[in-house]
Amino acid sequence: MKIGLLSDTHSFLDNKVFEYFKSCDEIWHAGDIGDQHVIDQLEQFKPIRAVFGNIDDKRMQNRFPEDLLFSIEGMNIIITHIGGVPPKYNPRVRKMLTAAPPDIFICGHSHILRVARDPALNNMLFINPGAAGNHGFHHMKTMMRFDIAAGQIKNLEVIELGKRGALETITHSDT
Repeated sequence: MKIGLLSDTHSFLDNKVFEYFKSCDEIWHAGDIGDQHVIDQLEQFKPIRAVFGNIDDKRMQNRFPEDLLFSIEGMNIIITHIGGVPPKYNPRVRKMLTAAPPDIFICGHSHILRVARDPALNNMLFINPGAAGNHGFHHMKTMMRFDIAAGQIKNLEVIELGKRGALETITHSDT
């Protein structure tokens, strides 16, 4: 399976998402979705797995869980929005991770792209895709793409969408 991973869109969906994720089987969103139109566009494009974030309203909170635990292609995955970083997880998440360490733990919230192994938790892979939206202190909008097959993650890619707040240049030609 090819996965497109993003977080912290904050009501903004860059059109490049559709280009970069066209070969993906699913899109995973690690929270702070923002307006309903963001998730509607993603759902019309590909199957979605998502969690709500701290800026998401009651409608998003009723639609998506705070924590998403699932298995796919022989790997156990946990996605939540506010998770901390290895080894400094927030207390709620630490309990969940130590009770049954997943193969991959994904969170957002910090707007800081980070991928690391946590040897204290069975060498679990920690992934934060950074922020794909325009709101926040990050300089570059980022997301990730990877493959999961037969209990392994492969071809992990960081995708830079451009500087935060930068509008795409549209070129018109009169012919």
